[in-house]
Amino acid sequence: MGGSLQKVGDSAALRLRRRARRRKCPCFLIKSGMPLFGSIFSPKKTPPRKSASLSNLHSLDRSTRELELGLDYGTPTMNLAGQNLKFENGQWVADTVISGGVDRRETQRLRKRNQQLEEENNLLRLKVDILLDMLSETTAESNLKDKELDELKISNRRRK
Repeated sequence: MGGSLQKVGDSAALRLRRRARRRKCPCFLIKSGMPLFGSIFSPKKTPPRKSASLSNLHSLDRSTRELELGLDYGTPTMNLAGQNLKFENGQWVADTVISGGVDRRETQRLRKRNQQLEEENNLLRLKVDILLDMLSETTAESNLKDKELDELKISNRRRK
């Protein structure tokens, strides 16, 4: 039975070759089994996708999900080289306590406050310097006026 199928396939190939010779078509296309018209590559059809979930959990907001399912994720934390980090307000913040019992957030707050106070102190020093300059200027003017007054008194006494 296998031999008869081979003969049928060979006779079909012979017929194609004869037609190609009549049409003056390149024979290498027929020998290689390439189709004359149509695509060489025919991919398999993709299977249909699974239907979307019928659950409405994705549409619930976080607080409702926590109430319904009891999910309490908390803040994300990780440990890098022995230092615990916590994700708060869009930034990774060190969660460990520094020596002395003060955490890093507190030290940052204190540094900012210290910088504000230093700026205020510099401004006040500048104001004091300006006031001292103004005082020395008025003192000098006062001394000049006193001197002029004394000279006027002396000249006035000489005239009498």
